[in-house]
Amino acid sequence: MDRPNLTNNTVAAPATTGNGFPDGIKIWHSPEDAGLDICFIHGLSGNRDKTWTAPGQPNPWPAELLPTRLAKARILTYGYDAYVVKRSVSSTNRLIDYANNLLHDLAAERASSGTVNRPLIFVVHSFGGIVCKTALIISHQRPESHLGQISNCTRGIAFLGTPHRGSWAADWAKIPAWALGQVKSTNRSILDVLQINNQYLEFIQTSFLLMLRDLDKKGRPLQITCFFEELPMPGIGTIVSKESASLEGYSVFSIHANHSDMAKFGSAEESGFKRLLGELVRWDAMLGKGDSTISPVAELESNGKTPNATSSLQTTTGHIFNASGGTQHNNTGAGNQFFGNFDGPVYFGLPPNK
Repeated sequence: MDRPNLTNNTVAAPATTGNGFPDGIKIWHSPEDAGLDICFIHGLSGNRDKTWTAPGQPNPWPAELLPTRLAKARILTYGYDAYVVKRSVSSTNRLIDYANNLLHDLAAERASSGTVNRPLIFVVHSFGGIVCKTALIISHQRPESHLGQISNCTRGIAFLGTPHRGSWAADWAKIPAWALGQVKSTNRSILDVLQINNQYLEFIQTSFLLMLRDLDKKGRPLQITCFFEELPMPGIGTIVSKESASLEGYSVFSIHANHSDMAKFGSAEESGFKRLLGELVRWDAMLGKGDSTISPVAELESNGKTPNATSSLQTTTGHIFNASGGTQHNNTGAGNQFFGNFDGPVYFGLPPNK
């Protein structure tokens, strides 16, 4: 797999795909004494800079507003070509490809800068949260230390309008073409993910909950906060409902904006920014104290509740992964295309301890 040519400068040289789409890791801010990485991931039809830039502002708000408030945090953003519809040729990548690229690019950047053991926080918008969860699941199962370190070092995730369950696929399908741009090319596999009765989302969610449980048992609980949109998209409605954007047992807050604008803060006075910043500052303080407070997953289990999963990704049907152009490696799950139906453990990458 090709990786973008990354640099260690405060602002990394932009990496782009063949058609000029900003792709890969970009560093917005890098203090010399950084002790924390915060990585931002955009959603469908998003952009690693524009998704986080409010109208009328010259730069993304994380680059402008966070350095003075989280002085020892390196701020990064990740780009991938996930346009469902666009004016030029669509990327042929699939969800697992985006997740693998994120995992490898981030691991490469941290290795090149000598920061492989640095604590890591993700701030993710919409579909970017699904990419993030998938990457962490892969990382958690990989035997290679440089890839496994991403999940090992992840301490928190702020989900902004990420669909964890519910009828998000149906909601997305309601968005008219004019709201996304003129339809000239379509990323078919992404549409397939959104139109298979949410089986893929349920699979990712079950796998993610299993990973959270395992991290809890290892004494590394993951801090999670969810945010949902208060306002509908004009002429469209709510894209991701509060129910779908929430994870049971974890904090959930609203942002007074629609699905697109909830990732764009124009000033430090906006309530949504203050809520998100409050969580980031709290997590940063916990890292400084070495705090390992009980996690919501552990609390649910102590109260007789368990995440909706019983074993390692059992009883999954292969057609969920049957996207054209994928790869398949027998029973390991490596690659991104499985054939037929099967029961038993299923892995995104190599099985653990192999």
